[in-house]
Amino acid sequence: MIFQQILIQIFHKFNQERSISAPYHLLRGKRSGQTVQDVGIYHLHNYFGILPKLSRTKYDKEVSALIEDNFIIVKEDGFYALTNKAAEQLNEMQNLPFDGWHYRGNEHVFFARLSLVIQSLSHQSAGKMSFIPLQKDEQVQHWTRKFLITNQYQDGQMQQRLLEEISYSLDQTAQDELGKELLILRLSGFETAGLTWQQISYQVNINEKDLQLIYIASLHNWLNEIVVHREQYPLLIQMADNVRIQNPLSGSAFQSAELFNSGHSIEQISKIRKLKKSTIEDHIVELAMNEPQFKVEQFVSDEDIEKVLAAVEDYNTRKLKVLHEVVPHLTYFQLRLVLARGEHVEA
Repeated sequence: MIFQQILIQIFHKFNQERSISAPYHLLRGKRSGQTVQDVGIYHLHNYFGILPKLSRTKYDKEVSALIEDNFIIVKEDGFYALTNKAAEQLNEMQNLPFDGWHYRGNEHVFFARLSLVIQSLSHQSAGKMSFIPLQKDEQVQHWTRKFLITNQYQDGQMQQRLLEEISYSLDQTAQDELGKELLILRLSGFETAGLTWQQISYQVNINEKDLQLIYIASLHNWLNEIVVHREQYPLLIQMADNVRIQNPLSGSAFQSAELFNSGHSIEQISKIRKLKKSTIEDHIVELAMNEPQFKVEQFVSDEDIEKVLAAVEDYNTRKLKVLHEVVPHLTYFQLRLVLARGEHVEA
């Protein structure tokens, strides 16, 4: 199962340094300081928030299956170890192009808009403008009405233009045919209903949860093509409006980042915002994770950056306690900054 493979990949990235519950919070996109920090330290941006509605019951069931199949051993302290069987499985796994950090479930908004636009245009072509919309969300319905009017759907040209954009953009994405097929099979038109997950599962002989994961990854991949080459897709880029998170910082971290970027020190920001220094440091680490131009060197010397990265390699760990023993003159804040950037650090 793809879901179990994803869990094994996440457990592997955590390197037995987090509890058995850590992947659950990551997949749901929990905004706690610990989970966000884990995203940066272990470079798990792609999986963050890809399953915001994942239930704890479903998660525990899948973990139990991994334990039963001898992929994972759970220790008494709540931590875990991957078995040799899991290590062998890692080499055979398919890496799906998730981009959870930048979408966090918003990809479904894009597809809801697209599906209702297509349903509307197909009924227009058939001369049947009265129909029951498949999308019940009133915000999606309002957005679709405005989109159709703004783009002058009455002239009958939009359907062909949209078809060309969809076909060309999907051709440009580096995803397999199944991913593209899922996107099309879920669409509905005049007297043509999109298939349910159960129907698609029966048709392609893949379980529903795995199909949904392939679908989410395909949407991320498609959206990234649309966003990067926006000038080529004037209709689709409108549907993607506000879907990709341009500023992944949390609200509080954003306020601290604004002050930091305007020249305030961590101590000054702490006083201005009446927050603990450690909280502001959390915000700066989050900024380092998300801002490509952020210079870790303003807090850590080039030499110390190299020492930390070498220690990560030598000891095969990202545990702050272990790294602090290797480079004791660095604070935990400095260590977290280096780990948050990792190979992206420019020395």
